[in-house]
Amino acid sequence: MNSVRETPDVLRYTAFSDDPEGGNPAGIVLDATGLGDEEMLAIAAEVGYSESAFLTAPFEGAGSGASDAGRTYNIRYFSPKAEVPFCGHATVATAVALAERIGPGDLVFTTRAGTVPVTVTREGGALRATLTSVEPHIEDISAEDLAEALAALDWPAGDLDPALPPRIAFAGARHLVLAAATRERLAHLAYDFARLEALMHRLDLTTLQLVWRASAEVFHVRAPFPVGGVVEDPATGAAAAAFGAYARELGLVPEATVLTLHQGEDMGRPGVLTVELRAGDRRIRVGGAGARIPA
Repeated sequence: MNSVRETPDVLRYTAFSDDPEGGNPAGIVLDATGLGDEEMLAIAAEVGYSESAFLTAPFEGAGSGASDAGRTYNIRYFSPKAEVPFCGHATVATAVALAERIGPGDLVFTTRAGTVPVTVTREGGALRATLTSVEPHIEDISAEDLAEALAALDWPAGDLDPALPPRIAFAGARHLVLAAATRERLAHLAYDFARLEALMHRLDLTTLQLVWRASAEVFHVRAPFPVGGVVEDPATGAAAAAFGAYARELGLVPEATVLTLHQGEDMGRPGVLTVELRAGDRRIRVGGAGARIPA
């Protein structure tokens, strides 16, 4: 007799907000055992969020690094159009979902970008998850590619902030960081979807990280995500980690500092991402609240 696998339960949680109407929603499958790539992609497309996360237990002998057994997982991330190597908001959302079931504490996620430890704490009545990125790096972008990105965004070069130069930053996924000179420039986002998507595929970018510096440690950010089939990501943990590495590498912030990133306001889904840099540790910590989205 042929067995038919039941459709797995898909949870829906938001990350970087304790309000289900804020932050960035993610689909979560806590047991994706036996699901193939096409099945996971189809589920992510049906859910329709910028990413969905799929967990399986690690293979025997993989080792955990977590303080307690049963708190280590393999995790994969799919947008409606493709798999991505790492997704920060889906990591935070998944960690919060797990903490509701097995309690706060330390978790370890094995991603295609590397090992990502996560710590979940309870603050008041809300759960908060903080991930630690893989080793980040920064690279230049050519003048030609920068010109193409600006053309696709319909941003004049004069609208960029010269104090925050364009760079490609990586902390699990690649993001092009572009800084707007004004909040008004950041607020107006009407780009050529196909043109930007083509450039991002060529440069292997996951999102653009568009930023405006409100103060020394506070930034407003937006993240176009056409390669995932999504116009804009409401709150982007991977891009926040990449931006933290960018800011430190360029000497824009102290070696040890905490940055606050506001994202999603222009979409009506406000979220807050905390980006922590520690002296002597190149990895970036990104944290935020999470909440279940009612069915």
